[in-house]
Amino acid sequence: MNNILFSHSYFLRFDPKQWSLGQPYAPLGTLYAAALMRENGYNVSLFDTMFIEDPNRVIPVLEKIRPDFFVIYDDGFNYLTKMCLTNMREAAFSMCKMAKAKGCTVIVSSSDSTDRYEEYLKEGADFVIIGEAEHTLLELVNHIKTGQEDYVAIQGLAFINKDNKAIKTIPRPVLKDLDSLPLPAWDLVDMERYRESWLKSAGYFSINLGTTRGCPFKCNWCAKPIYGNRYNSRSPENVIKELKLLKDRYPIDHIWFCDDIFGLKPGWVMEFSQLIQKENLRTRFKIQSRADLLVDEKLVASLAASGCENIWIGAESGSQKILDAMDKGITVEQIRIAAKAMKKEGIKPSFFIQFGYPGEDKADIALTIKMINELLPFEIGISVSYPLPGTVFYDRVKADLKKKTNWTDSDEMALMFSNTFPPTYYKQLHKYVHKNYHMHLAKNSIIKLIKNPLDVNIKSLKKALSVFYYTPATYIERLKLNQLEKI
Repeated sequence: MNNILFSHSYFLRFDPKQWSLGQPYAPLGTLYAAALMRENGYNVSLFDTMFIEDPNRVIPVLEKIRPDFFVIYDDGFNYLTKMCLTNMREAAFSMCKMAKAKGCTVIVSSSDSTDRYEEYLKEGADFVIIGEAEHTLLELVNHIKTGQEDYVAIQGLAFINKDNKAIKTIPRPVLKDLDSLPLPAWDLVDMERYRESWLKSAGYFSINLGTTRGCPFKCNWCAKPIYGNRYNSRSPENVIKELKLLKDRYPIDHIWFCDDIFGLKPGWVMEFSQLIQKENLRTRFKIQSRADLLVDEKLVASLAASGCENIWIGAESGSQKILDAMDKGITVEQIRIAAKAMKKEGIKPSFFIQFGYPGEDKADIALTIKMINELLPFEIGISVSYPLPGTVFYDRVKADLKKKTNWTDSDEMALMFSNTFPPTYYKQLHKYVHKNYHMHLAKNSIIKLIKNPLDVNIKSLKKALSVFYYTPATYIERLKLNQLEKI
């Protein structure tokens, strides 16, 4: 009882938008769990589903390795797994059944299985781990290995009891000392496959690295089934240790620090920046943060000195009414100040934008579009409000939800509850806002060329000339949107 085959349920090929983008990140959460189990004497291997086209491909791997335990352990650091896409759920069910048929003890840990543990138990999983899973997994496997059959004392677990009922044990407290975990088992991943995909799509290779777990803020639409509302951080020294390992082992061009919020702990960013420069480890990277943190010019300057080139913030809306309804805890003015502070330091601000939150009307939408056009972020990611179990937002709209409660893939953009406008309106709004945003970028490029004609190059000229495409395209998308407003 010493062999563990790890996997995860994110199949890039089942998500057309992400497959086309071609910028995958390795399943970091899975690698942490594998590293801990290996440190405790278990033989671990990985069936990485990222580039696999069919869950059935796991069968020959199961037959070759003959694992005692098959563990579907999803990456809790990646927002795509938090979306609980139905394509991935069905793939997980299939793998559970196939591993069970091969005699494995099947264990699942994911955002989706935490919300739907009874379904996973019915579909072949012997155990579902609830919440942060590494130490629950270790305790459970040790327990099974010694022949014990009473699992009630193991915290953070769901299983079918002797009365054939699905039960959950009491939650396990989140891990506070993140430095106590071994570094992720990066050697299990075929990193060259990831590198090839990145070089083909982006021309550089990016790798993911986590420095924190959890988020203490209370945005009422944000689900946190794995790491919760607590915020715990690795030490800057521990992160530097992993960064050195990665740079020594792989030809890295870029890092995505995949924390919900990077560097929230007071003084952390400054200390990290000093160590980066001292160790000569400066590497281009992007992070996620909050507007209210980035009004601090010293913090932004330290991020720039460390190599930060892009910061995504949850701007969400240009309407203060909607931000307050979301319990976002930021102001529109803070978004403006933060965007300008980032640009001043040469960091590209990028915005997550959310349309369709209950109560949003035409005036609120107009304020959001105005904010985008005024601040001209480097990138925008637009979605419609997406209710996930365990959130205040979900409880508000769940009576309005029908059979469909999850998107099939990340590009579905379906509004799953009644709102001010019909679902078709929000899909068209997505198209219009993107065209309008690019039109304003093109106009801004023209202004820059007029002010600084000596700075002209092929790229800047091409961007400026794109105004001749985006202006009529925006007009057409606007006409389509106007028609849907009348439905």
